[in-house]
Amino acid sequence: MQFELNAAARVQQGSGASRRLRRAHKVPGIVYGGSAAPELIEIDHNDLLLALRKEAFHSSLIALKVGGKAQTVLLRDAQMHAYKPLVLHVDFQRVDATHVLHQKVPLHFVNAELAPGVKLGGGTVSHAMTEVDVSCLPKDLPAFIEVDLKDLNAGQSLHVSQLVYPQGVKPVVHGSDDPLVVSITAKKAAAEGAEGDAEGEAAAPAA
Repeated sequence: MQFELNAAARVQQGSGASRRLRRAHKVPGIVYGGSAAPELIEIDHNDLLLALRKEAFHSSLIALKVGGKAQTVLLRDAQMHAYKPLVLHVDFQRVDATHVLHQKVPLHFVNAELAPGVKLGGGTVSHAMTEVDVSCLPKDLPAFIEVDLKDLNAGQSLHVSQLVYPQGVKPVVHGSDDPLVVSITAKKAAAEGAEGDAEGEAAAPAA
């Protein structure tokens, strides 16, 4: 998935210039990376805010047009006001189509209601991660990774290595780490009952 966003070159710098831009409903930003020099930009606030509200925008390629010239970028940071729906500053990084990139993409959990551990056992789904770091060429970057829970029983879990990745996409892990992604916790009463039965059986011979 690729988004499009229009921007204009920004000449003035400093906090005063940024305040004037915000009063004019513009967001100051910067584009960096690649062989070109960093470029100061300004973007329409409402256009950017609407884009930021879309989950896929945070992990998708963006065709950023500055003065009519398009460049492919990724969102790297968006500074928000503490309590108002205002974007204060935005950072984009240029992407080279021939180079592998690392990017965090969101996880979409599906079929939790069909998982035997939930549907039959009354267990609870526990999410240890909501996004995963992947490496791929820009053209292969997925908007999200789907995590199907339909086969999970109570007490079972999925790790990063067990997820299904699109072609050309690999998880980024450190050494032999295989982080936990999601698990199904058994229903507490059932678990306690099972422990009680086991204790009773163990105590029976002594009586």
